[in-house]
Amino acid sequence: MPRGDGRLNHDLFPGEKGPQDACGVFGVWAPGEEVAKLTYFGLYALQHRGTESAGIAVSNGSQILVFKDMGLVSQVFDETTLGSLRGHMAVGHARYSTTGSSVWENAQPTFRATATGSIALGHNGNLTNTGELSRLVAEQGPDRGELNYPYQGRIEASSDTDLLTSLLAGSPDLSLEQTAMQVLPEVKGAFSLVFMDETTLYAARDPQGIRPLVLGRLERGWVVASETAALDIVGASFIREIEPGELIAVDEHGLRTRRFAEAKPKGCVFEYVYLARPDTTIAGRGVYASRVEMGRRLAQEYPVDADLVMPTPESGTPAAIGYAEQSGIPYGNGLVKNSYVGRTFIQPSQTIRQLGIRLKLNPLREVIQGKRLVVVDDSIVRGNTQRALVRMLREAGAAEVHVRISSPPVKWPCFFGIDFATRAELIANGLSVDEIAKSLGADSLAYISLDAMVEATTIPKDRLCRACFDGEYPIELPDPERLGKHLLEGIEQSVRTDVDGVQALLGGGGAEDALRRP
Repeated sequence: MPRGDGRLNHDLFPGEKGPQDACGVFGVWAPGEEVAKLTYFGLYALQHRGTESAGIAVSNGSQILVFKDMGLVSQVFDETTLGSLRGHMAVGHARYSTTGSSVWENAQPTFRATATGSIALGHNGNLTNTGELSRLVAEQGPDRGELNYPYQGRIEASSDTDLLTSLLAGSPDLSLEQTAMQVLPEVKGAFSLVFMDETTLYAARDPQGIRPLVLGRLERGWVVASETAALDIVGASFIREIEPGELIAVDEHGLRTRRFAEAKPKGCVFEYVYLARPDTTIAGRGVYASRVEMGRRLAQEYPVDADLVMPTPESGTPAAIGYAEQSGIPYGNGLVKNSYVGRTFIQPSQTIRQLGIRLKLNPLREVIQGKRLVVVDDSIVRGNTQRALVRMLREAGAAEVHVRISSPPVKWPCFFGIDFATRAELIANGLSVDEIAKSLGADSLAYISLDAMVEATTIPKDRLCRACFDGEYPIELPDPERLGKHLLEGIEQSVRTDVDGVQALLGGGGAEDALRRP
């Protein structure tokens, strides 16, 4: 039976969803430790990056065991499951789909048999030459050419990660490390990877370093993770970021590093705005400090006479604090957030659906009534949520509602791991700021300037990807018809034709039996 995706807010406004996070990846090499539990807590710290599915693969040195399912990390795993995943090394993944549908077959880590063993892989990001890679997989021949291993009666995997795993498993005469050094230079787009065979943990980052990936040290091992917050939760000390274009390997001989491409840093600025946890550090800059500074600069650029600065919980909180500090206007909470309603699997009735945002936020009337409000949020995509919020605040008695956004207008889609709306759906693409303000029902609306936002990160502008704001993509994109979340589902049939309909082969039957089916 199909299961809910854990995001009731997606159903509150038909067709409305905010910028969905990339994915969270975690890997650990630590003999003598309970690596499955370390990975569980690491993924728990990264849950904000993906809530559709979760999985952990563990190696005991001779066999890889994979367990994955749809849902949150805490729903997929329990003590019994984690206790059965024994070994010295693990990789884990929390997914939000940016290529391929949100189905069990696309959950990660992906698994493949190789000529000498097997591979499990987790991917954060999105590849832009997926069509080309699918042809390369097909050319590997009937033993390796199918996109994935099929299950009777199920939709097969259709993710760029599945293609990448097939390519890494497709060189019988080379080791996994040697294959990676050949394959990764051919992969275009954003990828922060953790993967392993039976004996070695690997991590790799695309030459632009668009998505974060960090290295940490345990007393008896090593950890790689999407964010430093995940290192903190498992007690690992931060060592450094994985460099763009770098492949690292960890085994019984220690840690070694190789470079498969020249570094051309273009870290995603939206990680600072929204994606990363506020307690994470990226490129030496704390995300929380960046967001507070964005609020300060927003107040400098667009002041307003008001009685109260309030955030949209919780995404706008640091920027609202900065705005209040800079403007001298008191900071306060005008909204109470229900932290749990967004995790229910119960489908809302039409009556409840009409309540919309009230399921997640409820106004404090005694705080709001008669006040001129500055409402700070991190971004506007389609505008439906902000429109409902402004209406709710007015109904609660607000005298004025001035909306301030701590990022510039989102006018371009992301092809590197964030699932924005299409360009036609982005409200800022078709309307002026004044027209958007009128559409929202706000007394005024202002966005921080691009330069001020970038300066708040302290990272040089030419080392950041700002494409969703200015349309300057750091990686050349293919023709529009070769892009899209469901691209592989569209070309699946042609790939099957290329390989003459041969069924995929998955070695080591024990691993297949271990995969949990919802």
